[in-house]
Amino acid sequence: MEVIICPTEDRVAEVAAAKAAKLAAVVGPKVVFGVATGSSPVKTYVELAKLVAAGELDLSEASAFALDEYIGIPKGHPESYHEVINRTVTVPLGLDPARVHVPNGFAEDLSTAGEAYEAAIRAAGGVDIQFLGVGSNGHIGFNEPTSSLSSRTRIKTLAASTRADNARFFDSIDDVPMHCLTQGLGTILDARNVVLMATGAGKAEAIAAVIEGPITSMWPGSVLQLHQHATLVIDEAAAAKLSMREYYKETYAHLPDWQRLEI
Repeated sequence: MEVIICPTEDRVAEVAAAKAAKLAAVVGPKVVFGVATGSSPVKTYVELAKLVAAGELDLSEASAFALDEYIGIPKGHPESYHEVINRTVTVPLGLDPARVHVPNGFAEDLSTAGEAYEAAIRAAGGVDIQFLGVGSNGHIGFNEPTSSLSSRTRIKTLAASTRADNARFFDSIDDVPMHCLTQGLGTILDARNVVLMATGAGKAEAIAAVIEGPITSMWPGSVLQLHQHATLVIDEAAAAKLSMREYYKETYAHLPDWQRLEI
């Protein structure tokens, strides 16, 4: 696990975008992204969009698979993840909408929607670069505490803390859906590379558990300790509870030139 601690939230977005662009250049024009919603990933997409606009990154042949979608929200609702991904990822990054996929939380038969999404990811050759945020309770995707570490795309009930965190996007907490369709932890681990972003003191406990705690379903993001190519880009506030934060800074400062990000 690579841990990069940045001085500011804006720097987190810049570094995460640079990391993703470097990985995408290695994969090639048909790179497959896994895309997350949330404030930290969205700021990273803004930085990626700058690279696209400058002609430094061409994603016209890229594909994307969203992590999750609400269930019980009207189709076309501005906070449905179909709509959020369209306005924060598809349009600014210049992706072909036909190559951007979101779990079908509107399916008539939700019992088969998870496997259908898994099949679509497999048909695309798997995810090359998975973007992630992390919840204050350690969830990645909508894999709430006690989620199976080998879980696949399925229906989940949102934790009260998650609904409270997401209430800022709705008129009231009563409007936040109770259920979602989310990629599982096993699905996320299948991605060839993972880039997780986290900022703010509210994420410090979760980040400490994800990076330095035991691998446990009580902190679902801790499963990333098993991933061979996981990079966590965090700010000083999110790093506040890491016992080895100075070591992580020293490690990154002394990387060989070929491993360093040009930003």
